Amino acid sequence: MANSLTRHIPNTVTCLNLFSGCIACVMAFESNYIWAAFFIILGAVFDFFDGMLARVLNAPSPIGKELDSLADDISFGVAPALIVFSLFKDIHYPDFLVGIKEYVPYFAFVIAVFSALRLAKFNIDERQTSSFIGLPTPANALFWASLAVGAYDFLTSPHFNAIYLMLLVILFSGLLVSEIPMFALKFKNLTWKDNKFRFIFLLVCILLLAFLQIAGFAACIVWYILLSLFLKGKQ
Repeated sequence: MANSLTRHIPNTVTCLNLFSGCIACVMAFESNYIWAAFFIILGAVFDFFDGMLARVLNAPSPIGKELDSLADDISFGVAPALIVFSLFKDIHYPDFLVGIKEYVPYFAFVIAVFSALRLAKFNIDERQTSSFIGLPTPANALFWASLAVGAYDFLTSPHFNAIYLMLLVILFSGLLVSEIPMFALKFKNLTWKDNKFRFIFLLVCILLLAFLQIAGFAACIVWYILLSLFLKGKQ
């Protein structure tokens, strides 16, 4: 009886990730960026624990792997895409785009498409056991959520417009499916020698969050990308 119950626990947690992602989508569509960000983060917490519980309880399942990807594309693909969709409605447009202003927001769903491609690629890529190839979808979702919350005033100011947002969508969608190696924050031990760049990453993140607050999370993702590029250049 215990085994029949425990084997369902990881998939239940994955479903909680999916449920959180659905709520995040609603919040994003209503331009409630704070709650959208909250439920994306909550989904990421569930996403972290479902795999760990599957290992601890020795309850891996083929359906769990598929369910995890489906949940992730909602929480970390569709939800951030809807955040950007709503942002496109709030920001300034250059004169030559005003005529198609009502159609431009749909460009945001490129994020959902490339997130699905990233997840599919991850599922069949045997190289991504201890690190990542391309930007992880939770990191991408956290970037957009924290940017919308922490930098909303700047994004809707005359200093920013739809062209810049489109370029950001293209850049981060490309990073999702790129071949850039990106390190994982997995500590096998706590020695400086083996984890120097991880400690440096976390220290800079603390400083970014202290100075930029919510927008600091978006800055941390940018810092993560830059540090990964630097480490790739040293290889």
